Amino acid sequence: MPNMSLKKNPMPTQDPAVRAHNFKEVAMGYEEAAAIDEALRCLNCKNMPCVSGCPVNIRIPAFIAKIKDGDFEGAYQIIHETSSLPAVCGRVCPQETQCESKCVRGVKGEAVGIGRLERFVADWHNAHTDAAPTVPAPNGHKVAIVGSGPSGLTCAGDLAKAGYKVTVFEALHTAGGVLVYGIPEFRLPKSIVQKEVGNLTAMGVDVEPNIGIGKTLTIAELLEMGYEAVFIGSGAGLPNFMGIPGESLKGVYSANELLTRSNLMKAYKESPVTPIMKGGKVAVVGGGNVAMDAARTALRLGAEKVYIVYRRSLEELPARKEEVEHAMEEGIEFKLLNNPTEILGYENPDDKRDPKNGFVTGMKCIRMELGEPDAKGRRRPIPVEGSEFVLDVDTVVISIGTSPNPLIKATTKGLEVNSHGGIIVTEETGATSREGVFAGGDAVTGAATVISAMGAGKTAAKAIDEYLSKK
Repeated sequence: MPNMSLKKNPMPTQDPAVRAHNFKEVAMGYEEAAAIDEALRCLNCKNMPCVSGCPVNIRIPAFIAKIKDGDFEGAYQIIHETSSLPAVCGRVCPQETQCESKCVRGVKGEAVGIGRLERFVADWHNAHTDAAPTVPAPNGHKVAIVGSGPSGLTCAGDLAKAGYKVTVFEALHTAGGVLVYGIPEFRLPKSIVQKEVGNLTAMGVDVEPNIGIGKTLTIAELLEMGYEAVFIGSGAGLPNFMGIPGESLKGVYSANELLTRSNLMKAYKESPVTPIMKGGKVAVVGGGNVAMDAARTALRLGAEKVYIVYRRSLEELPARKEEVEHAMEEGIEFKLLNNPTEILGYENPDDKRDPKNGFVTGMKCIRMELGEPDAKGRRRPIPVEGSEFVLDVDTVVISIGTSPNPLIKATTKGLEVNSHGGIIVTEETGATSREGVFAGGDAVTGAATVISAMGAGKTAAKAIDEYLSKK
């Protein structure tokens, strides 16, 4: 019988008072009975509106139908037809604004928990199946992938399925890109990413770490080495700052730096050896998912108080609803309709290079009110005259976005970029202005979602296949 409940099966989570002090995964996943019960909420619509909201075109009603029948491995195989990273997507994809936003059950209640079901299926497969994936027959073509983030791994997976010999070049020592260094352990465990990467290497994908394309090798050299096409998925690793006084003070981080230190340098372990802030009061400036990640990471690293400082209201907050709710449950305080104007500090007489390069003592802010909508339709924040105040903090984390890695454009001739440093591509194919070179993900768009980067990787893989089939 169909389950006509208006609400999703709840996701089990760690108690907020406990999880705020550890890096274990917050959401614990469905058990089999809950997964089947949630699958029974799906109406199996003939026109499949949910699929239209999925950037990687997973056959959602088909895999959910398998769950209803208890065929969890069959459900996994359907997902894996179009997604190389199902366990990742089930955890970090913003389903509420994509596939679930199209679900007809969401008209008079909550949408089917598509993301939760995808996670369940991927985790079930990983726990119960040891069989290596099928290695396709080689087609004799070689492709290089720059970056092992979601766009690069997706492109690599789709090309490997088509028989291409694929090599992924990663600048850091661990494959996974933003999945490893940009998302905290409590939201996406490293073991999950390693498992997904392992599935790709088992299909014949080679991963070459510690090679920074643009430094160690250039795009031109890759083409000279026999790679017939190159996909650039180098991400958006250049943090943006506000340009306000005090951003050079000690105790000011970009969210990118804080999360990288915590992740790749293993500051999330009980006895970390990397220097990173401990204790004190922390202000995280920004309202996106990365800001939530940074704030919740700071809390787990021992901060006594953490603030989110955002210049718009809760309704305009761009982070996922679930992440905002989790942050609030954990005790993070939201200072909404506020904007920093200066980071305050004191001089450091022991610093012989620059005695003014001191330490943070507070952050000056001004209250805001919402005016008319801007070009994107969001109400524009306007400073309230005479409303300045000082927030008592000793660490400030700036999380207002990132820009594409500038190294690629600086070292690659004939590659056109826009005013923000994003690589210019043909939207339908991901083709760049240079013959045989394709790009996608944050390297093109600037910081965006994991699933949109995966969609770009799929688009480019299809275009590369068509391009090389003509050679």
